[in-house]
Amino acid sequence: MKVAFVGLGVMGAPMARHLAQKGHEVTVYNRTAEKSAAWVAANGGASAATPREAASQAEIVMVCVGNDDDVRSVIYGDHGVLAGIARGGIVVDHTTASATLARELAKACAERGVGFVDAPVSGGQAGAENGQLSVMCGADDEQVFARAHPVLMSYAKVCKRLGNAGSGQLAKMVNQICIAGIVQGLSEGLTLAMAAGLDPDALVEVISQGAAGSWQMANRSKTMVRNEFNFGFAVEWMRKDLAICLDEAERLGIDLPITEMVNDFYGEVVQMGGRRWDTSSLIARLRAPGDRPRG
Repeated sequence: MKVAFVGLGVMGAPMARHLAQKGHEVTVYNRTAEKSAAWVAANGGASAATPREAASQAEIVMVCVGNDDDVRSVIYGDHGVLAGIARGGIVVDHTTASATLARELAKACAERGVGFVDAPVSGGQAGAENGQLSVMCGADDEQVFARAHPVLMSYAKVCKRLGNAGSGQLAKMVNQICIAGIVQGLSEGLTLAMAAGLDPDALVEVISQGAAGSWQMANRSKTMVRNEFNFGFAVEWMRKDLAICLDEAERLGIDLPITEMVNDFYGEVVQMGGRRWDTSSLIARLRAPGDRPRG
């Protein structure tokens, strides 16, 4: 298919690469034009000067940018995606954003005869590089999702529609809440192990085979105990995501006490200089000041 990809960050660039490798005709746009040029030099396809230009020949437009405001900046306006995409096209938003925005975009697309899928992803940079992402989708029209699905599977290991527009973003909120709680529990467990004189690597080898096992334990425990926090999803991005979760919880009138607490803990990590550390750096705030990594 003719596909446009808007946003070539650490996730978007490899996702777009997988589209090209699967034989799709890809046009890319990035706010920093040099990134688009470099992507085309490495992967083929074409670059566009604006989101509108990228969308003008595309059957499906993927967007993967930073937050709600970033999405609006590339979707709306004279140079936005909706000004360029033809009736019958589909917009897929991979940004982790609010469910409110997803519903807003679904309505704006429908008014122009364009399909919409909110499709945030989980799996981090490694998942994007390896084409092994989990894609959580919301779409008002099941047929729109059915058309987009085989394209999304270019970089997914699982891709599922969970309901109408906004459902994908709500699923991503659940995903982030679960990750935050697991990382905090792992941080406290490893801290206790080291304080008690246990070998954390040997300990994890044993307990990871039981009910305590998790992706975070298998992939981050060794680096956590060694103050190595340069392995993917950054603290500042997790704080953005957890703020979305807490806003949605307030809208729904429910309490998320652990999520709120862990979000505050990540705030402490930021104050330590860890804004760009990965999310496993929660363990750093449990260490004595002299044992903490430098920001």
